[in-house]
Amino acid sequence: MAPEEATLETREVRARAWRAGRGRLVVFLHGAAGVPPWNPFFDALAQHCDVLVPEHPGFGATPSPPWLRNVGDMAMYYLDALDALAAERVHLVGNSLGGWIAAELAVRNCSRLASLSLISPAGVRVKGVPMGDSFIWSPQETVRNLYHDQALAERLLAEPPSEEQAELILVNRFAAAKLGWEPRWHNPALERWLHRISVPTLILWGAQDKFLPARYADAWKAQIADARVELIAECGHLPHMEKSELAARKLLDFIGSR
Repeated sequence: MAPEEATLETREVRARAWRAGRGRLVVFLHGAAGVPPWNPFFDALAQHCDVLVPEHPGFGATPSPPWLRNVGDMAMYYLDALDALAAERVHLVGNSLGGWIAAELAVRNCSRLASLSLISPAGVRVKGVPMGDSFIWSPQETVRNLYHDQALAERLLAEPPSEEQAELILVNRFAAAKLGWEPRWHNPALERWLHRISVPTLILWGAQDKFLPARYADAWKAQIADARVELIAECGHLPHMEKSELAARKLLDFIGSR
Protein backbone atom coordinates (compact mmCIF):
# COMPACT_ATOMS: atom_id res chain seq x y z
CA MET A 1 0.00 0.00 0.00
CA ALA A 2 1.78 3.12 -1.22
CA PRO A 3 1.56 6.07 1.18
CA GLU A 4 0.51 9.55 0.16
CA GLU A 5 2.81 12.43 0.97
CA ALA A 6 1.11 15.05 3.11
CA THR A 7 1.94 18.20 5.07
CA LEU A 8 1.49 18.53 8.81
CA GLU A 9 1.15 22.20 9.72
CA THR A 10 1.73 23.03 13.37
CA ARG A 11 2.98 26.28 14.91
CA GLU A 12 4.05 27.61 11.51
CA VAL A 13 6.11 24.48 10.82
CA ARG A 14 5.26 22.71 7.57
CA ALA A 15 6.42 19.15 8.24
CA ARG A 16 6.46 16.44 5.61
CA ALA A 17 4.44 13.36 6.45
CA TRP A 18 3.38 10.09 4.86
CA ARG A 19 -0.05 8.53 5.33
CA ALA A 20 -1.84 5.35 4.30
CA GLY A 21 -4.77 3.21 5.39
CA ARG A 22 -7.93 4.01 7.28
CA GLY A 23 -9.40 3.32 10.69
CA ARG A 24 -7.83 4.02 14.07
CA LEU A 25 -5.10 6.64 13.83
CA VAL A 26 -1.56 5.38 14.45
CA VAL A 27 1.14 8.06 14.59
CA PHE A 28 4.71 6.74 14.20
CA LEU A 29 7.60 8.92 15.43
CA HIS A 30 10.85 8.03 13.70
CA GLY A 31 14.36 7.61 15.08
CA ALA A 32 17.60 9.56 14.63
CA ALA A 33 18.20 8.40 11.05
CA GLY A 34 15.05 10.11 9.80
CA VAL A 35 11.85 8.73 8.30
CA PRO A 36 12.45 5.05 7.49
CA PRO A 37 11.58 3.52 4.12
CA TRP A 38 7.97 2.45 3.85
CA ASN A 39 8.17 -1.32 4.34
CA PRO A 40 6.00 -4.34 5.29
CA PHE A 41 5.72 -3.02 8.87
CA PHE A 42 3.83 0.05 7.70
CA ASP A 43 1.92 -1.91 5.07
CA ALA A 44 0.67 -4.35 7.71
CA LEU A 45 -0.43 -1.50 10.00
CA ALA A 46 -2.14 0.29 7.13
CA GLN A 47 -4.30 -2.78 6.41
CA HIS A 48 -6.10 -2.08 9.69
CA CYS A 49 -5.28 1.50 10.71
CA ASP A 50 -4.79 5.03 9.45
CA VAL A 51 -0.99 5.31 9.62
CA LEU A 52 0.67 8.73 9.80
CA VAL A 53 4.47 9.06 9.75
CA PRO A 54 5.56 12.70 10.20
CA GLU A 55 9.10 13.98 9.74
CA HIS A 56 10.47 15.70 12.86
CA PRO A 57 11.29 19.39 12.49
CA GLY A 58 14.98 19.72 11.65
CA PHE A 59 15.14 16.35 9.88
CA GLY A 60 15.12 15.75 6.15
CA ALA A 61 13.42 18.60 4.30
CA THR A 62 11.40 19.84 7.31
CA PRO A 63 12.81 23.09 8.73
CA SER A 64 13.70 23.48 12.40
CA PRO A 65 12.02 26.44 14.14
CA PRO A 66 14.20 28.62 16.40
CA TRP A 67 12.25 27.63 19.52
CA LEU A 68 13.01 23.90 19.16
CA ARG A 69 16.06 23.23 21.32
CA ASN A 70 15.62 19.80 22.93
CA VAL A 71 13.48 16.66 23.12
CA GLY A 72 11.11 18.34 25.57
CA ASP A 73 10.38 21.03 22.99
CA MET A 74 9.80 18.31 20.39
CA ALA A 75 7.33 16.60 22.72
CA MET A 76 5.40 19.84 23.16
CA TYR A 77 5.43 20.36 19.40
CA TYR A 78 3.81 16.96 18.90
CA LEU A 79 1.20 17.70 21.56
CA ASP A 80 0.28 20.74 19.47
CA ALA A 81 0.33 18.56 16.34
CA LEU A 82 -2.12 16.09 17.90
CA ASP A 83 -4.39 18.99 18.79
CA ALA A 84 -4.16 20.23 15.19
CA LEU A 85 -5.08 16.78 13.89
CA ALA A 86 -8.17 16.92 16.13
CA ALA A 87 -7.86 13.16 16.63
CA GLU A 88 -9.70 12.08 19.73
CA ARG A 89 -7.60 9.02 20.67
CA VAL A 90 -4.33 8.27 18.93
CA HIS A 91 -2.20 5.14 19.11
CA LEU A 92 1.26 6.72 19.45
CA VAL A 93 4.31 4.67 18.40
CA GLY A 94 7.95 5.75 18.60
CA ASN A 95 11.26 4.10 17.83
CA SER A 96 14.56 5.06 19.51
CA LEU A 97 14.66 8.89 19.47
CA GLY A 98 11.00 8.81 18.46
CA GLY A 99 10.25 6.60 21.46
CA TRP A 100 11.96 9.12 23.72
CA ILE A 101 9.87 11.94 22.20
CA ALA A 102 6.71 9.85 22.61
CA ALA A 103 7.49 9.15 26.28
CA GLU A 104 8.22 12.84 26.99
CA LEU A 105 4.89 13.67 25.36
CA ALA A 106 3.03 11.09 27.43
CA VAL A 107 4.42 12.20 30.80
CA ARG A 108 3.18 15.69 29.98
CA ASN A 109 -0.30 14.86 28.69
CA CYS A 110 -1.98 11.55 27.78
CA SER A 111 -5.40 12.97 27.02
CA ARG A 112 -5.07 12.48 23.25
CA LEU A 113 -3.64 8.96 23.52
CA ALA A 114 -5.39 5.61 23.30
CA SER A 115 -2.12 3.73 23.78
CA LEU A 116 1.64 4.19 23.72
CA SER A 117 4.09 1.82 22.01
CA LEU A 118 7.81 2.31 22.52
CA ILE A 119 10.15 0.42 20.17
CA SER A 120 13.64 0.28 21.74
CA PRO A 121 13.25 3.84 23.06
CA ALA A 122 16.05 6.17 24.03
CA GLY A 123 15.50 8.57 26.94
CA VAL A 124 16.49 6.46 29.96
CA ARG A 125 19.95 5.34 31.07
CA VAL A 126 20.55 2.26 33.22
CA LYS A 127 23.56 2.40 35.50
CA GLY A 128 26.00 -0.41 34.80
CA VAL A 129 24.45 -1.23 31.40
CA PRO A 130 26.34 0.89 28.83
CA MET A 131 24.63 1.95 25.63
CA GLY A 132 26.35 2.17 22.28
CA ASP A 133 27.65 5.53 21.10
CA SER A 134 26.23 6.13 17.65
CA PHE A 135 28.01 9.48 17.41
CA ILE A 136 31.44 7.86 17.24
CA TRP A 137 30.50 4.88 15.06
CA SER A 138 31.47 5.03 11.40
CA PRO A 139 28.61 4.67 8.88
CA GLN A 140 29.60 1.02 8.39
CA GLU A 141 29.75 0.36 12.15
CA THR A 142 26.36 2.02 12.56
CA VAL A 143 24.65 -0.31 10.09
CA ARG A 144 26.36 -3.39 11.53
CA ASN A 145 25.50 -2.42 15.10
CA LEU A 146 21.86 -1.55 14.41
CA TYR A 147 21.03 -4.92 12.85
CA HIS A 148 21.50 -8.39 14.30
CA ASP A 149 21.22 -10.02 10.87
CA GLN A 150 24.61 -9.25 9.35
CA ALA A 151 23.51 -10.54 5.93
CA LEU A 152 20.91 -7.77 5.95
CA ALA A 153 23.57 -5.28 7.06
CA GLU A 154 25.81 -6.38 4.18
CA ARG A 155 22.99 -5.85 1.68
CA LEU A 156 22.37 -2.35 2.99
CA LEU A 157 26.08 -1.49 2.91
CA ALA A 158 26.30 -2.74 -0.68
CA GLU A 159 23.93 0.07 -1.73
CA PRO A 160 25.92 3.34 -1.45
CA PRO A 161 23.75 6.44 -0.90
CA SER A 162 23.09 8.85 -3.73
CA GLU A 163 24.23 12.47 -3.42
CA GLU A 164 20.75 13.46 -2.28
CA GLN A 165 20.63 10.67 0.29
CA ALA A 166 24.12 11.54 1.56
CA GLU A 167 23.00 15.13 2.09
CA LEU A 168 19.92 13.97 4.02
CA ILE A 169 22.11 11.74 6.19
CA LEU A 170 24.22 14.77 7.16
CA VAL A 171 21.12 16.86 7.90
CA ASN A 172 19.69 14.10 10.07
CA ARG A 173 22.97 13.55 11.94
CA PHE A 174 23.11 17.25 12.79
CA ALA A 175 19.47 17.24 13.97
CA ALA A 176 20.06 14.07 16.03
CA ALA A 177 23.16 15.57 17.66
CA LYS A 178 21.19 18.66 18.63
CA LEU A 179 18.73 16.47 20.53
CA GLY A 180 20.85 13.57 21.79
CA TRP A 181 24.45 14.71 22.18
CA GLU A 182 24.57 15.87 25.80
CA PRO A 183 23.68 14.00 27.87
CA ARG A 184 23.95 11.06 25.50
CA TRP A 185 20.52 9.86 24.37
CA HIS A 186 18.70 10.33 27.66
CA ASN A 187 17.06 12.81 29.98
CA PRO A 188 18.19 12.21 33.59
CA ALA A 189 14.82 13.51 34.83
CA LEU A 190 12.59 11.39 32.60
CA GLU A 191 12.63 8.13 34.54
CA ARG A 192 11.20 9.69 37.69
CA TRP A 193 8.20 11.00 35.73
CA LEU A 194 7.32 7.85 33.78
CA HIS A 195 4.70 7.00 36.42
CA ARG A 196 2.59 9.79 34.89
CA ILE A 197 1.98 7.69 31.76
CA SER A 198 -1.63 6.64 32.24
CA VAL A 199 -2.40 4.72 29.04
CA PRO A 200 -1.68 1.08 28.17
CA THR A 201 1.94 0.85 27.06
CA LEU A 202 3.80 -1.67 24.92
CA ILE A 203 7.60 -1.84 25.19
CA LEU A 204 8.97 -3.67 22.15
CA TRP A 205 12.69 -4.49 21.98
CA GLY A 206 15.10 -6.45 19.84
CA ALA A 207 16.76 -9.02 22.09
CA GLN A 208 20.18 -8.43 20.48
CA ASP A 209 20.08 -4.62 20.47
CA LYS A 210 23.70 -3.33 20.53
CA PHE A 211 22.76 0.33 20.79
CA LEU A 212 20.25 0.26 23.66
CA PRO A 213 20.48 -3.16 25.34
CA ALA A 214 17.23 -5.03 25.86
CA ARG A 215 17.85 -4.93 29.63
CA TYR A 216 16.73 -1.31 29.44
CA ALA A 217 13.18 -2.57 28.93
CA ASP A 218 13.06 -3.53 32.62
CA ALA A 219 13.66 0.08 33.67
CA TRP A 220 10.73 1.28 31.57
CA LYS A 221 8.41 -1.46 32.79
CA ALA A 222 9.31 -0.76 36.43
CA GLN A 223 8.07 2.85 36.17
CA ILE A 224 5.02 2.57 33.88
CA ALA A 225 2.03 1.05 35.65
CA ASP A 226 0.29 -0.66 32.72
CA ALA A 227 3.30 -1.64 30.62
CA ARG A 228 3.85 -4.85 28.69
CA VAL A 229 7.29 -5.93 27.46
CA GLU A 230 7.76 -7.95 24.27
CA LEU A 231 11.24 -9.04 23.16
CA ILE A 232 11.89 -10.07 19.57
CA ALA A 233 14.56 -12.76 19.23
CA GLU A 234 17.43 -12.47 16.75
CA CYS A 235 16.74 -8.78 16.27
CA GLY A 236 18.70 -5.58 16.79
CA HIS A 237 17.70 -1.97 17.43
CA LEU A 238 15.18 -1.63 14.59
CA PRO A 239 12.51 -4.34 14.94
CA HIS A 240 10.19 -2.49 12.56
CA MET A 241 12.89 -2.79 9.88
CA GLU A 242 14.61 -6.11 10.68
CA LYS A 243 11.56 -8.12 11.79
CA SER A 244 8.93 -5.88 10.23
CA GLU A 245 6.05 -8.34 9.90
CA LEU A 246 6.50 -9.79 13.38
CA ALA A 247 6.82 -6.32 14.92
CA ALA A 248 3.66 -5.20 13.12
CA ARG A 249 1.78 -8.29 14.32
CA LYS A 250 2.77 -7.66 17.94
CA LEU A 251 1.79 -4.01 17.66
CA LEU A 252 -1.56 -4.81 16.04
CA ASP A 253 -2.29 -7.45 18.68
CA PHE A 254 -1.61 -4.85 21.36
CA ILE A 255 -3.70 -2.14 19.71
CA GLY A 256 -6.50 -4.63 19.06
CA SER A 257 -6.56 -5.64 22.72
CA ARG A 258 -7.22 -2.01 23.65
